[in-house]
Amino acid sequence: MNPLRKKRLLIIVAILAGVGIAVTLALSALQENINLFYTPTQIATGEAPHDTRIRAGGMVEKGSLQRSADSLDVTFVVTDFNKSVTITYRGILPDLFREGQGIVALGKLNADGVVVADEVLAKHDEKYMPPEVTKALKDSGQSAPGAAAQPGALPEKQG
Repeated sequence: MNPLRKKRLLIIVAILAGVGIAVTLALSALQENINLFYTPTQIATGEAPHDTRIRAGGMVEKGSLQRSADSLDVTFVVTDFNKSVTITYRGILPDLFREGQGIVALGKLNADGVVVADEVLAKHDEKYMPPEVTKALKDSGQSAPGAAAQPGALPEKQG
């Protein structure tokens, strides 16, 4: 084999090996940071992995919120109206957290089927729509559902 061709082949093999290593490292880093979303029904039926960080979401059942008197420990039940799952959390709950409202909890599912959350995110009500989406719908000639019910939305001028 010609020495010039041999050198080019070695360079190509080295580049391919480097790209392969970079892709492998990137995929392994991404896989560690993926938090898959599971509903209470999926968690109750055993579809959610144990001791792996997941996102669990649903509506907080009314009357299920229990706060510890001497610490920041909170326990509540989340439902998707088919099944329910208990979530425990240590910390201050978000301002938008309410019974009967939707939440997403990030944490790990333990062997007892309880999600031990390290972060709780409260969702806006179903009428909320980001201003960018409202503008895009308006520009396309469609009306945004519930646009008048949005905080800060002004009624259109008459006359």
